[in-house]
Amino acid sequence: MPPTPPPRRAGSALWPYLMVAPAVLGMLYLLVYPLARAVIISFQDFRLRQLVLGDAEFVGLRNYRTLLADPRFWEVVRRTFVFMAVNTVAIMVLSTLCALMIERLGAVGRTVVLSSLVLVWAVPVVAATTVFQWLFHSEFGIVNETLTGLGLTSFDGYAWFAHERAAFAIVVVLVVWQSVPFAAITLYSALTTVPRELHESARIDGAGAARVFRSVTFPLVRPIFMLILCLEVIWTFKAFVQIWVMTRGGPGDATTILPVYAVQTALAGQRYDLGSAASMLTVLLMSGVLVLYFRRLFRQEGEHL
Repeated sequence: MPPTPPPRRAGSALWPYLMVAPAVLGMLYLLVYPLARAVIISFQDFRLRQLVLGDAEFVGLRNYRTLLADPRFWEVVRRTFVFMAVNTVAIMVLSTLCALMIERLGAVGRTVVLSSLVLVWAVPVVAATTVFQWLFHSEFGIVNETLTGLGLTSFDGYAWFAHERAAFAIVVVLVVWQSVPFAAITLYSALTTVPRELHESARIDGAGAARVFRSVTFPLVRPIFMLILCLEVIWTFKAFVQIWVMTRGGPGDATTILPVYAVQTALAGQRYDLGSAASMLTVLLMSGVLVLYFRRLFRQEGEHL
């Protein structure tokens, strides 16, 4: 006869839930509560007086109607999507090329490149942003010094952050520089799972490097590639610290995207209600982009089955 299992102690079924309860409660307090609070404030008349006295009144959708009727809001939405598209395309292209390069390097070169990527990835966002400010400083920046030394005298004392396109480009470079390490390392990890026999068979059949990647490598790493693409869309859509530290959304509105616009709106006249409404619209727009993306992804996956 099989051995009789020992009797379960009273309350043993609840023990796993008790173990994870502190983490769940902490997550609810740190993530869910602020989100719920922002949703409530977005439906209230909530300014400095209401923040102090706590007598906010509900005004329905008035804050949302105010934002949706503001032409500046729609201009910021357009700029946000442009910013997201430019950054995401640049990140995915550079990280894919970097991952393919790492795969072909020797042990020493691979270690050097991976170590460099990890170091870049480990740099705090504020520290990296401050370094970029120094690099492009109009008087003491090494970029102006280098360009002037190469004979481009027009960059002597050039104020990068006073020109809209230049400031936008610098922010894009910063975000891409910070994002490529994670994407490249993850894609390289995915590439190591592709059997070499498939590559060799494709080359024997006369396929070039581009054809091998398109027909053999990419279909196998497609799920990881799409996951990284999704994460980068979220990362670039909600980029705030880099822009706020570097330009505060300027010059003008050249680098103002939705998260920056939400903070600017909240701080201007202490309109915390409008700022919360702008944050909620940001969440809705980002969620809509992800929903459309996942619907297309699942449709494509269904067609391949």
